[in-house]
Amino acid sequence: MQALPTDQSANPNARRPRVWGWVLLAPMLLWLLLFVIVPMGILLVYSFCSRDDLGRVVFDFTWVNYQRVFDPIYLGILGRSVLYAGLTTALCVIIGYPVAWFIARQSEIVRNRLLLLVMIPFWTSFLIRTYAWITILKTEGLLNGFLLSAKLIPEPLQVLYTPTAVVIGLLYAYLPFMILPIYGSAEKLDNALVEVAYDLGAGPVRAFSEVIVPLTWPGIAAGILLVFVPAIGMFAITDLMGGAKVPMIGNVIQNQFFKARNWPFGAALGVVFTLMFIISYALIQRRGAKAAAS
Repeated sequence: MQALPTDQSANPNARRPRVWGWVLLAPMLLWLLLFVIVPMGILLVYSFCSRDDLGRVVFDFTWVNYQRVFDPIYLGILGRSVLYAGLTTALCVIIGYPVAWFIARQSEIVRNRLLLLVMIPFWTSFLIRTYAWITILKTEGLLNGFLLSAKLIPEPLQVLYTPTAVVIGLLYAYLPFMILPIYGSAEKLDNALVEVAYDLGAGPVRAFSEVIVPLTWPGIAAGILLVFVPAIGMFAITDLMGGAKVPMIGNVIQNQFFKARNWPFGAALGVVFTLMFIISYALIQRRGAKAAAS
């Protein structure tokens, strides 16, 4: 009975990493160790600690911090964070996908110029861009000034320091992170596959849902991860544009570390936030596997 070939014998081009391969990987592995694994280990240890009457951290093993995470108050804040992040992600997909598709279908010169326009906001400080939106959305700002001068509204709109302002700020901050990954997948898409779908009788909607979306799903998945998870933990926009009236989980974690000085509870919230990222990644990978199988 003939032995089944191993992966290495089945693929003659496959080679085991040599010494120089590990040397090249060493900086990345060291970076992951120092700035990902070690901090997460410290966070995990602190999450099982407690505070004494003087506010000092006591290194004992307790589940009190995780029990407190599931308090209705914090569950409400966590649910609001997921809602705002999910709404922001959905809007980024709806707005970013047509933009990325349009850029990917242009000539090389036009593509480069359009990508430059997408990247221009990154040339300016994040805080400056946020304060610019405050200037636009405030009661005496540019938006209300334009609408009042055009007689489209009878009185100024109260947009700033509301959930609407928070979503606008999140959408503006993370939209490029959705456009760029989708562009990377759309730019590699072979137009012949779309034309074959039309030749086989598929309409525009079916060709888009069954051909274009599955083939560009890696870019969509990357964009969702780059938008959804950071949007949950964002605290600067909610403080500046929400007026600290719309707290999200990122604001709570920040306050626990810098104001309340309750590091164990803040660490527990951080661990829960990391688990949410892992769950989101697993769900997206599962969706991608189903799309590839179909």
